[in-house]
Amino acid sequence: LRIDDAVAAAAADAQGALAITDLSNLFGAIKFYRAARAAGVKPILGVEVCMAPEGGEKTCTRLVLLVQNRAGYLNLSTLLSRGWLGNAASGHAVVEWPWLAECSEGLIALSGADAGALGRALLAGDGARAEAVAMRLAQQFPRRFYVELQRCGLASNEAHLRAAVELAARLRLPVVATHSVQFLTADDHEAHEARICVADGEMLANPRRVKRFSREQYFKSQREMERLFADLPSALANSVEIAKRC
Repeated sequence: LRIDDAVAAAAADAQGALAITDLSNLFGAIKFYRAARAAGVKPILGVEVCMAPEGGEKTCTRLVLLVQNRAGYLNLSTLLSRGWLGNAASGHAVVEWPWLAECSEGLIALSGADAGALGRALLAGDGARAEAVAMRLAQQFPRRFYVELQRCGLASNEAHLRAAVELAARLRLPVVATHSVQFLTADDHEAHEARICVADGEMLANPRRVKRFSREQYFKSQREMERLFADLPSALANSVEIAKRC
C-alpha cells in the first residue's frame, strides 16, 4: 500500500488521524507527513521495532512506538540508530530492552499484538512471563503503554485477544484496537501474496508455503473497525485518545 493511496483512503473516510509504522525504519516519514497534512489527516509517526530476545525467546519480538512530540522523535531516532549501527541482525535494527528506559520520553508504546513479547508469552500460555513483560513496559512508559489488540484474520488473533483482554483487566492496563494494513482493498490480497512470494523466492501455488498475511489486512473504514470491535468499545476509544496525544 503506497502512502498517497493510504492517505487518500483515510481522507475519503473522514478519518482524523493515520499512523505509519514501518518495520525498523522511518524512511517514509517525511513523505507520509507531507501527504497527510495536505489531505487534512493528522499524521502520526511511528515504528514497529524489533526487540532483542529475552527470557527464553529464540527470535526477536515486535513493539510499536508512536511519536508524541519532538523529544519522542529524537528518542526513536536514537533507538533506531543504535540498533542499525551496533546491533543489526537479519536486515533489521535490533533494540535492546534496557535502551527503552533511556529513550522512552515522548513515546507511546503498543505491545505489538500477537508478534510482541507480551503476545508471544500469552499464546504460549506463560502467564507469569506475560505479566512481567506488561509491568515492565508499563513502568518504562508510565501512562503511555497500551495492550494492543488486532483482528486481522490471522489464526492467532482471537486467542491472543481473549488472553490479552483478561490480563489487561487484571493489571488495570488500557487496551487499544489497531489494524495491520498491507494493501488497499480485499481484492489486492492475491497480488500482495504474489509480491511476497517474489521477495521470499517462493511459489504462489506451493500449498506448504508459510502464509503470514490474510485477506482481511486491507484498509478498513471507521465503520468496519467499529463492527469488528463492537464488543470492546474501550479499545476503539483509546485509539482516538492516542491520536489526540500525538
